[in-house]
Amino acid sequence: MRAVQVEAPDGPTGLKVNDVPEPSPGPDDVLVEVHSVGVSFPDLLLSKGEYQMKPEMPFNVGVDFAGVVLDPGSSDFVPGQRVAGVSGWGNAAERVASPRAWTFPLPDALSFDEGAALPMNYLTAQFALKDRGGITAGNTVLVHGAAGGVGTATIQVAKGYAARTIAVVSTEEKAQVARAAGADEAVLVDGFKDAVKQLTGGRGVDIVLDVVGGDLFTDSLRSLAEQGRLLVVGFAGGQGIPEVKVNRLLLNNIDVRGVGWGAYAMTRADFMQQQWRELVPMIESGVVKPPIGATYEMDGFGQALVDMAERKTLGKSVVRVRA
Repeated sequence: MRAVQVEAPDGPTGLKVNDVPEPSPGPDDVLVEVHSVGVSFPDLLLSKGEYQMKPEMPFNVGVDFAGVVLDPGSSDFVPGQRVAGVSGWGNAAERVASPRAWTFPLPDALSFDEGAALPMNYLTAQFALKDRGGITAGNTVLVHGAAGGVGTATIQVAKGYAARTIAVVSTEEKAQVARAAGADEAVLVDGFKDAVKQLTGGRGVDIVLDVVGGDLFTDSLRSLAEQGRLLVVGFAGGQGIPEVKVNRLLLNNIDVRGVGWGAYAMTRADFMQQQWRELVPMIESGVVKPPIGATYEMDGFGQALVDMAERKTLGKSVVRVRA
């Protein structure tokens, strides 16, 4: 079978589509015929050897996927059932052995492309907002990088929790993507602090979700209301890791909280399944419906990562393994 592999840490352009052995499912695995694979920021880091996890080369990329069950193993799935799944890497292949704890029934309302766009981004957003952010109905959530995969996921999950959302974007084109995903307001990154102040009547927001980092960080802190929470998800802006002057936290009783979903969720047996069950009503109501950006063939996985690195990605990019 074919798989997209990293043979050396040469970056996205070094990815290869190779013939590899069929997967050998363990007793707690589900054998799945893969139809679509989501393109994720960890894939970009993995291709360059810069991710915190360093699998032995060669290895398959691909964090999240959607497909059809071939062999359910000891799980409750049945052959032919549509599923989505996630792991640290390894799913950009024609068939995968997916741990049942990280494999989820895919609602009929979603396509395979949409299913492949769900797991990492939406489970991260749900963990960030509920477990780390303590979101409640009526909160206002400010979302940086709001036209990307995690950003659009956060907008929709926040709406599922009956929150107001303000999207921060770099262009009007991206503002349209954020609004289409469900954002109540969209503001340009230049001057976003003043725009947020105006939109909230000077109060500020309850939660900021930041996947960008860099020089936006201080103004994000200044945008928080009393007892607000800034959730640090990543540093996709490429401007380095910001530092916090803790006196700012004291002045307004605000928090900075880390969001490390993967390390937390993958070490707790039923945690992802609980998260998925919380998302299903949002999916069925239509609030959660992943915006799909560009689609690629398997041999275009590297180009998909190049486009991500150049911040050309709108919504979630998907690689189609089968038509």
